[in-house]
Amino acid sequence: MKTAFAIILALILTGSAFGQCKSFTRNSCRPVLEDFIPNENYNSTLLVPGDEAELNLTFFSGQEYRLLVCSHPLLGEVNFTILDDRKNEIYARKSDDQSNYFDFRPESTQKLKLRINVPMKDNPNELIHEGCVTVMIGFKEL
Repeated sequence: MKTAFAIILALILTGSAFGQCKSFTRNSCRPVLEDFIPNENYNSTLLVPGDEAELNLTFFSGQEYRLLVCSHPLLGEVNFTILDDRKNEIYARKSDDQSNYFDFRPESTQKLKLRINVPMKDNPNELIHEGCVTVMIGFKEL
């Protein structure tokens, strides 16, 4: 009985977190795409400081893209790196004064890897908060 209750509670909490990320994405991230057409398959998850995530993405020639990494203010600004299939760095956001999106036009269809890192907080005694991190892709036909 306790196991069933724990499973039900976990499902409720997961659904609640997903709902919070969905609302955050719609209200805070979607406007940053501006006049780019959003890819309807956005990726969103809950992360805490110190977490890392990777995502493999395919981009097609003949389009201009905006790749956006949007994080909840509780996490602060997250860092991200875009790598090609040979692990060459194409773009890296490593400080708060850089934009949280990258606009580009691939010369050919290619698969890229997106690495996201949520920096640790300076004060180790500070409460650890989880927050939504969303990856959205918008495109324009050329």
